[in-house]
Amino acid sequence: MEFKNQKLIEFNKYLKKKKVAIIGLGVSNLPLLKYMYEKDAYVTVFDEKEKEEIPRKLLERLQKYGANAFFGKECFKNLKGFDIIFRSPSCLPTRKELVEEKERGAIITSEIEMLMKIAPCKIIGVTGSDGKTTTTSLIYSILKKARYNTYLGGNIGIPLFTKIDEMRPNDILVLELSSFQLMGMKISPNISVITNITPNHLNIHKDYEEYIDAKKNIFKYQNENDYLILNYDNEITRACKTQSKSKVIYFSSKEKLDNGFIIDNGIIKECEDGIRKHILNTKDVILRGNHNFENIASAFAATKTLVDQDTAIEAVKEFKAVEHRLEFVRELNNVKWYNDSVSSSPTRTIAGLNSFDENIVLIAGGYDKNLDYTPIAKPILKKVKTLILLGATSGKIFEAVKKEEEKEGKSINIYMSNTLEEAVNLAKKYAKSNEVVLFSPASASFDMFKNFAERGNIFKNLVNKL
Repeated sequence: MEFKNQKLIEFNKYLKKKKVAIIGLGVSNLPLLKYMYEKDAYVTVFDEKEKEEIPRKLLERLQKYGANAFFGKECFKNLKGFDIIFRSPSCLPTRKELVEEKERGAIITSEIEMLMKIAPCKIIGVTGSDGKTTTTSLIYSILKKARYNTYLGGNIGIPLFTKIDEMRPNDILVLELSSFQLMGMKISPNISVITNITPNHLNIHKDYEEYIDAKKNIFKYQNENDYLILNYDNEITRACKTQSKSKVIYFSSKEKLDNGFIIDNGIIKECEDGIRKHILNTKDVILRGNHNFENIASAFAATKTLVDQDTAIEAVKEFKAVEHRLEFVRELNNVKWYNDSVSSSPTRTIAGLNSFDENIVLIAGGYDKNLDYTPIAKPILKKVKTLILLGATSGKIFEAVKKEEEKEGKSINIYMSNTLEEAVNLAKKYAKSNEVVLFSPASASFDMFKNFAERGNIFKNLVNKL
């Protein structure tokens, strides 16, 4: 008998003639706009950009779909009287206008939350302050190797809402979920992974507690048949076990657990009742760095009940670094250049620094997310021979390193640059044979670039022109 997704059928019926608001003309909401139009909903789009900033093709699409639209900083004054509101990740559910509409009776949701509610198949979700894209991609690669029909989405991949009618019960949905997507969510995946939790996005979240609480939604609505994969070495994630109804599997690179997955002397092992089984030598994988070995361990844990171990090992051995994540760019004059543009916080850059035994020329700095740069100073002093700074956080990093130099009684070469091109040229000038040039900003990209991907691509282009 042909499968029919009853939840989807009911949702489609519900949409007919309903007043639907879509906030933001971003990547995930454009397919949503088309979908709502096809289901005969009355759609209104809200975007804080001025109309003149919206590409003409998008405006033409709005006209084609018969959607109303409000633009500019004052657009949300018109957010009244809707049946259902799809918010973009950057529009938090705590926004005053959304709260008021919810109190009036509107459903506040998002493309990703509705996808999770309607999808007929098993869902694996990954969140964390660092490592979530690599871990999500590893899980996806393992499942593909095991010949599952698998969909990759959330913060990466493609918008999946319009693919729901293709999904079948035996498929698997793998989602990378940010704190912005998880905030206010009332559903959790069947298998959830939290790689770690450290301060991040404090320029947007009200405080650190709000950020942590958003992350916890990934397991808040699980049941006793579900699985939660947690980093034992992170105090916040370790404690999540006491709040979870699901089966917990820990991973660790610091403790020899009796149960879970560990990294011990370069070997990834599975532990059951104190018995440790060797799974994989980290020398046999392409990824480098202890943080990536933790990502591998968490991916093994997440797929443990779905894929035989030999298949999972084979997939991991073949897996290459995701773009902009400790991505090898080229070797020039016996100097290796790496693009780690995704590192938008001190903890991520520290993990990058710890991935190399060679002397490092570090290019860092960027947009300020109100983070503390004190913790990065000691690792820089320990691992970096030459530090090149740029962007809004350059002063904060400089001050943190200078204080650590005074404390330790040692110093490194520090140079300031105005542009990424200038920074790359300085790195070429000062890097010596057998050293590594690492572009790991420890900061967001928005002071100079559209996003971390644009920043990383520009870096790679500059390096390849040297």
